[in-house]
This record gives sequence, structure tokens and C-alpha cells, in this order.
Amino acid sequence: MSRVGVIEEEVRVEAMEIEREETEEMRDLNEEVKRIPPWTKQITVRGIVASVLIGFIYSVIVTKLNLTTGLVPNLNVSAALIAYVLVQSWTKVLKKANFATTPFTKQENTIIQTCAVACYSIAVGGGFGSYLLGLNKKTYEQAGVDTDGNTPGSHKEPRLDWMIGFLFVVSFVGLLVLVPLRKIMIIDYKLAYPSGTATAVLINQFHTPKGDKMAKKQVKGFMKVFSISFLWSFFQWFYSGGEKCGFAQFPTFGLKAWKNSFFFDFDMTYVGAGMICSHLVNLSLLLGAVLSWGIMWPLITEHKGAWFPATLPESSMKSLTGYKVFISIALLLGDGLYNFVRTLYFTLRSIYVTMKKKRPESSALDNKDLPLEELQRNEIFIRESIPFWLACIGYLIFSVISIIVIPIMFPALKWYYVLVAYIFAPFLSFCNAYGAGLTDLNMAYNYGKVALFVLAALSGKENGVVAGLIGCGLIKSMVSISSDLMHDFKTSHLTLTSPRSMLLSQAIGTAIGCVIAPLTFFIFYKSFAVGDSNGEYKAPYALIYRNMAILGVQGFSALPHHCLQLCYGFFGFAILANLMRDVTPERFGKWIPLPMAMAVPFLVGAAFAIDMAAGSLVVYAWHKINSKKADLMVPAVASGLICGDGIWILPSALLAILRVRSPICMAFLVGQTS
Repeated sequence: MSRVGVIEEEVRVEAMEIEREETEEMRDLNEEVKRIPPWTKQITVRGIVASVLIGFIYSVIVTKLNLTTGLVPNLNVSAALIAYVLVQSWTKVLKKANFATTPFTKQENTIIQTCAVACYSIAVGGGFGSYLLGLNKKTYEQAGVDTDGNTPGSHKEPRLDWMIGFLFVVSFVGLLVLVPLRKIMIIDYKLAYPSGTATAVLINQFHTPKGDKMAKKQVKGFMKVFSISFLWSFFQWFYSGGEKCGFAQFPTFGLKAWKNSFFFDFDMTYVGAGMICSHLVNLSLLLGAVLSWGIMWPLITEHKGAWFPATLPESSMKSLTGYKVFISIALLLGDGLYNFVRTLYFTLRSIYVTMKKKRPESSALDNKDLPLEELQRNEIFIRESIPFWLACIGYLIFSVISIIVIPIMFPALKWYYVLVAYIFAPFLSFCNAYGAGLTDLNMAYNYGKVALFVLAALSGKENGVVAGLIGCGLIKSMVSISSDLMHDFKTSHLTLTSPRSMLLSQAIGTAIGCVIAPLTFFIFYKSFAVGDSNGEYKAPYALIYRNMAILGVQGFSALPHHCLQLCYGFFGFAILANLMRDVTPERFGKWIPLPMAMAVPFLVGAAFAIDMAAGSLVVYAWHKINSKKADLMVPAVASGLICGDGIWILPSALLAILRVRSPICMAFLVGQTS
């Protein structure tokens, strides 16, 4: 046979092999489609129980993060892993006890993950560390009782009744506002929604023979690290019997550095969070800590008596705390404004390009070119439609309830402001959800900040602070929840899960979260000194948000001496840093710090940034030693560290409520010299 004939034969064999593999893949997919349970059976009792448990655990964890740093990493993938661990462990126990169990499908896994994330998302975005907590009396006093705009009576103490009622009123509107556009966002525009896609990929991997082996390794690693983290937190408690005692106050770099909050405090939650967050986020936190607590605050303190009265306590907004708060605000606003404009520009440009290219007959032509696998996914996604009239009527009903109830709960926010908010909400939600599909950035907080300033300015000095804070929560909740739902629809599209069951599970999770989130917040609020500027739970964003509202009411007169010039500088730096990251080549741009991350340690200290940098260092070293194993195990190990320490918070809070103190105080003092 000639050489040409040999090559032709090899090509023919290779083509046959490819065709055979494609046929097998399609046969497997067809079998999988046949095995998909109806949408009514994708939501199970054990799934709801698992969702409540995961939602509660993660609500405790994110509430701790909210009240300490305000920086919460994306835990969706971690929630999918925990869901798999719980249900697989449960089914194995039942099988050993000779009980029959229904198969654990990836659709059920997706539903549990969605319900659990919807539950703890209320704790993340419900304002317990920001706009709602900014209403309490302690934050009102910290902002300065004599401050113009911070009027007497403009505070409301947290209580379960009004918090749960407020969350129920504002949280469900976001579930319905973009439901009619799900096909356009997921199928027509083919938006990526990276977090939703990553979660779907993980769930799909778990429910394959190869993925099952991978999951078993992750489960084993998770349980081991979870146990170590829980026992370590329990061990630390014995040495924390007093103020500034225990391993959490260990002067890792010396007592002088410790006084400026530079020490490793052995908090496994932040080490785990550092393993999940990118290296750039962790390095930005560390840079912000060095710049503020290592350089700026010591230098500004030297100007006590010149820049601010020496008689004022450090906690006063006219003293050092004022510089900390307002410079943090400048960084946050600069970063938020840039990303808001950037995301809006790319969103509108992408929509324009998509609509320009779209032809009336293109839909049919595009469908012919799609792979059969994607056609089947699209068909399943569209088949179980959610009625358009249901979404519209539901949105109108919840809007009317909000327009009536919110002004009754908070008279400072007039009903016509709420009406205008719900008129603009669909547009704002679409822009945010579309931008999140392109960039994975949920800009809901920035929409909320815009509403905060606008409503604070319009409502005047008497009502401005309360109206601004509640209006911020109103817009932020609607915009954020609608974006989260689109992420979940993307996951359902890729895991062949019914959109109906996804929407229902999201609603169930939201309802559970509206109760669980306030309860977990009150575990901290009643057990620990929340809002104490010298304590562990500083709740920095509560003070930041209240001062944003005051700034909206009275302008720049709230700032201490020379603070305005520093704010201008850091606001400009935030915009310039973001601009440089976008215009410079990636090899340089990836090292430019993130102003949003830099702002956090300006107010809360450097210790947590060191913890997260340690987590980043562990991941870096692990990848250098064994990159393949690191890719597999880092999510499991990080989840174990976070959950182990998070679970310990519950017995720790119970001991605090019962006034049981640790028997030992391990403290560190300057040694005496002879």
C-alpha cells in the first residue's frame, strides 16, 4: 500500500473513532435525559432539610464575616460540595441500615445548592452588617450625636419582628422581575455567568463515575480539615478568658506591630477565605493594611492637636476614626463608580451589538448549527416555561405590598420614593444581571449606594439618614437577588434541571433565609459586643453606610481637617488603578491592586489580611508542590476550615449567653529589664 493510501486509511479510522465517540456521548446524553425526574420530584424532603442545615451553617459563617471585615468570598461551589457530602453520607447510612433510598441525582444536588445559597444570601445582603445595622443606636452614637444630619431619633434598634418583616417584603420582588427574560439571557445572548457555570461543572463532575472518585477524596479531605478546625477553635477558647487574651492576640511580629494590628490571629475562617479568594484580592488586602496601619495612621496620630483636637477620643468621627471611615468610603466610591460605569458601558455595547447582528430568520439558522447536546439542553430549559402573567402579577402584588408596608415601618421613606424605586427596578436589575453574566461582578451594592446618596439628599436633614439607608437596602435587595437567580438559571441549564423547580427552590430558600438570617444575626448581637470599635465584631460597614448617608445629607462639612484632600487623592487612586488594570497588558495589569479590597483593612485592622494572605500562601505553595492535587483539594480544605470554625461559633455564643468564661487568660506583655 502506498504512503498516501496509508494516510487515507489512518484518517478514515480516526474519523470512524471520532464518530463512534460522538455516538456514545449522544447515547449517554439521551439516556441521561430519559432519567431526568419530573420537576415536581426534583425538590425532595431530604433536599429541603439539607438546604436548611447548609443555609444555617453558612449564614453563621457569612454573618461573622459581615460583622468583622464585610468581605465575603463566593461560597456557591463550596455549598454544592457540602450538599453532595450531606446527602451522599445520609444515603450511605440508610443503605447500611437496609432502608431503600431514591437515587441522588445532579438535579437534586443543584436544587439543594440553589436553595441553600438563596438562604444564606439573605445573611450576606440583608444589611445585618451594613445598612440595617447602621440604624442602631450604637452606630448612631459612633457617627457623632452632635453631627449635622445625624438627627436625634434617626435610629432603630434591631428586633426580630421588624427585620423579618422587612426582609419578606423586599426579598421576593427580585425573584420575579427578570423571570420573563431568562430565555433571552441564557439561550439567546449566551451569557457566561462564570459562578453559575463553575457550580454546574462541579455538580456534573460529581455525578459521573470519575467525578464520584474525585468527590470521595474531597469528602475525606473536608471531614479531616473540618474536625481539625473545630477542635482548634475549641482549644483556643480555653485561653481567651479576658480582654485581649488568647492565641487570637499572639504578637507574631512583636508587640509594637501587635499594637498596630499586625499579627496572625489563627482565625481559620479567614485562612479558608484566603484560600478561596484570588491572590490579587489577598495581596490588595495586605497592601491596604500596610499603607493604612503601617504608615498613614501613625503619621496622622503625630498631628494630634493640629489636625484634630487632642482632647477627642480616637473613636470620635472628628478624630482618627473620621480619617479611617471617610478614606475607606473614598476608595469604595471610586472603585464602585468606575466599575459601575465600565459595566454599564460594556452591557449597553454588548446589547447593541447583539441586537444589530440579530436577524428575524437567524434563530432558526442558529439552531441548525448548534450541537445536539446544546439543543437538548435548550429544549429542556424552554419546555417547562414559567408563565409571563405569573411573573408580572407577582411583581405587581409584591410591589404594592412594599409601597404600603415600608413607609409604615419607616415613615422617613415616603411611599412615592418606593414607587419610583419599583418603576426603575426592572431596568436596574436587567443591567446588573447582564453585566454579571459578562463579568461575574454583582454590582448591586453600587446601585444601592447611588440610591442611598440620592434619597438622603432628597429627604432632607430630618429624614435623610434613615431614608437613605432603607432605600439602599430596597434597591440592593431587588437588584442582587434577580442577578443571583440568573446565575442559578445558568446552572440549571447546564445540569438539565427544571427552571420551575429552580425558581421554587429559590423562593423556598429565600423564605427560609428571611427567618434564619435575622436569627443568626441575633446570635452574635446578643452574645458579643457587635459594633465595638475595639472588639472583635467591629461591624465596619454599618458605620461606613451611616456616614455615607450623613455625607449625602450635609455634604463635605462632616469631614475632619485635611480629610477631604486625602479623600480626593484616594478616590482618584481608585479610578486610576482600575483604569490601569484595563488598559495595560495582562502581565502587568494582573498585579495592580484592587481598591475595593484595599479599603477594608483601613478601618478594621491588618490581622485578618495577614490570615487571608496566609491562606493564599498555602495555595501558592501547594500548587508549586502538586498542582493537580491542589486543584482538586483546595475547595474542600478551604470549606473545611471555614465550616469547622463556623460551627464552633454556635457553642461559643451559647457559652457567652450563659456567661461561662474561659478559665485561662493568655496575654503578652512587655518584658521587664533589670
